[in-house]
Amino acid sequence: MLTLAIIREKKEEVIQRLKVKNFNAEEIVTRILELDKTRRLMQQKQDSRQNELNTISKSIGLLLRKGQKDEAEASRRKTTEIKEEIKKISDQLDTFESDLNALLIQLPNLPHHSVPAGRGAGDNITVREGGTKPTLAENAMPHWDLARKYDVIDFELGNKITGAGFPLYKGKGAKLQRALINFFLDENQKAGYTEYMPPLMVNQDSGYGTGQLPDKDGQMYYVGTDNYYLIPTAEVPVTNIYRDVILNAADFPIKNTAYTPCFRREAGSYGKDVRGLNRLHQFDKVEIVQIQHPGKSYDALEEMVNHVESLVRKLELPYRIIKLCGGDMSFTSALTYDFEVYAAAQKRWLEVSSVSNFESFQANRLKLRYKEEGNKKPALAHTLNGSSLALPRIVAALLENNQTAEGIKLPVVLHSYAGFDLIS
Repeated sequence: MLTLAIIREKKEEVIQRLKVKNFNAEEIVTRILELDKTRRLMQQKQDSRQNELNTISKSIGLLLRKGQKDEAEASRRKTTEIKEEIKKISDQLDTFESDLNALLIQLPNLPHHSVPAGRGAGDNITVREGGTKPTLAENAMPHWDLARKYDVIDFELGNKITGAGFPLYKGKGAKLQRALINFFLDENQKAGYTEYMPPLMVNQDSGYGTGQLPDKDGQMYYVGTDNYYLIPTAEVPVTNIYRDVILNAADFPIKNTAYTPCFRREAGSYGKDVRGLNRLHQFDKVEIVQIQHPGKSYDALEEMVNHVESLVRKLELPYRIIKLCGGDMSFTSALTYDFEVYAAAQKRWLEVSSVSNFESFQANRLKLRYKEEGNKKPALAHTLNGSSLALPRIVAALLENNQTAEGIKLPVVLHSYAGFDLIS
């Protein structure tokens, strides 16, 4: 959530920068500033009346000591009137706060100055590419056919048990999932991340804190009886560890990682792009999260991008790193890099990670602050996160790119984790 201070001080800049995200903020920003001005005037009135109440209350004892009972009684009646007025002002202030917040949460995060303008994926910028696209035989199969051939993923049984988008992994397919998860977690720990195993359901406050609510309400699975949400990513519970927390500057950097199943309704998804593992309602993902000093968050973002790149390289997959344009960015992000791997049988690039800096946007919602040494006033921290990595499309690319006449050869780095080097 953007701070009122930024909107007050940089109204025109806020409006112009949000246009990069194709968001017309002029009407909302104008309304926010009008409400804020009225609210501050009312706050001044309340403060003035409170000071008057304090002065009169102190005078009552003095009047009684002087024997001026009538004057003291009149002052008591006056304090009752002022208290009633203060209560009315307080109720009005609560309404203004609620109305202000309802407007503020409609504003996306400001894109970083380096974010290119654009309407969608076609306007994104490729930063760099790596790896080599494999040359497959003419009879090469897409991963959904390979999964059936080698009996490692059963989409039909998953559909029977739950529904479409809930695959059943079996045999070496299940072991490959576990191998990838452990590999990713081990690599993250080597890079200085502390492992967590968080809850898979969160409350509304947690969903609001990281920005999934209300923006992605319709895309989250909701458990109505208990008012919980199934997590769409480990970002939500891991970042919310620090909700309503004041850190010390010496605590930075905070680097956490977690593996979780993730749950997304993906409403409106259909067609060839959702076949097999390309788009699921339940999938496994390892996440990295950093809480950082504002002055170092963009250095941390580059560090995270380089770390995720090292994982893809070790898996020997052709990849590209893309800087998202304003129109393709999330509501909460200030700058995002996407990673895509090439699935050779489909002849398609598949997104496997997004690495983002949210600056203070999430921290403002979370009330996540820090104090510099010698400074009593806390400031908002910066939050960052990234997939390291999401498994389904990694598996899709591994199956497709490594198919041979003998079977599917795993990259060397996974041999010890999987306990085998060939799916046959």
